[in-house]
Amino acid sequence: MKKVLVTGGAGFIGSFLCDYLIEEGYDVIAIDNFYTGKKSNLRQLLNHPNFKLMHHDVVDPLQIEVEWIFNLACPASPVHYQSNPIKTAKTNVIGILNMLDLAEKLNARILQASTSEVYGDPLEHPQHESYFGNVNPIGLRSCYDEGKRIAETLMYDYNRQKNVDIKIVRIFNTYGPRMNQNDGRVISNFIVSALKGEPITIHGDGLQSRSFCYVTELIDAIHKMMKKNDFIGPMNAGNPVELTIKELAEKIIDITNSRSKIIMTPARNDDPVRRKPDITIAKEKLDWEPIINLEEGLSKTINYFEKILKNVPNF
Repeated sequence: MKKVLVTGGAGFIGSFLCDYLIEEGYDVIAIDNFYTGKKSNLRQLLNHPNFKLMHHDVVDPLQIEVEWIFNLACPASPVHYQSNPIKTAKTNVIGILNMLDLAEKLNARILQASTSEVYGDPLEHPQHESYFGNVNPIGLRSCYDEGKRIAETLMYDYNRQKNVDIKIVRIFNTYGPRMNQNDGRVISNFIVSALKGEPITIHGDGLQSRSFCYVTELIDAIHKMMKKNDFIGPMNAGNPVELTIKELAEKIIDITNSRSKIIMTPARNDDPVRRKPDITIAKEKLDWEPIINLEEGLSKTINYFEKILKNVPNF
């Protein structure tokens, strides 16, 4: 039984990863500072003999014995990572330094949950891993975008200089149950507004595009990447099916049978116009590609938020 560490384990993606790893027979230690993560996301695992949850912040060094490290610690929604940008930058930079030092000491394999935000507002479409990106280094999103970029730099430098066994996955827009209803992401925002019958707010003209991957499929990609030998990455992980934000809002209104109206507001600074992953490498290296279509994934997510809004327990 392999012993693994999941940082940010109480978060949206982190909690699903913990579920998956426990089901696969791993011995899992999750750490979280609960800045955005919620203990309730892990309620189903708290009494499991192979699971342990620790209150810890990755900006502080950690002494622990593990064989694998999944570093998912960092607020991922603009509302949260912009609310304390210095903290976000510290989490990205100091946090990965601490985890890399731990990996070096233990001779452990470490996977960094990077992001499509490293591409910024891309001038290349779809985005391939070889693209260097178009990122504003001093904007409101920079604490996250540039923080993740320097984290990738440090991962590669530790690999080249100290021979640390690394993996980098660039995560594109991901959705599903356990998203925070107040996290400012389009899917959670739109679903909550639609279920309440409130106006759905779109920033900009609604023609900006995104590609959405259901969370369990992302977890499969992360696990396959961690198991893969002789391949560092970076590797895109996301759904290449692209649609506009306006189309997404209309789809959610249709599925929820909502009377919500769509309203337009000014565009946000540095908001990417288009976002779509090239997943050729994931297909070739891992034989991975998503199969859950948006309608199916949205239905599962809407069901979750219906329970949340009715205060019905989800576990």
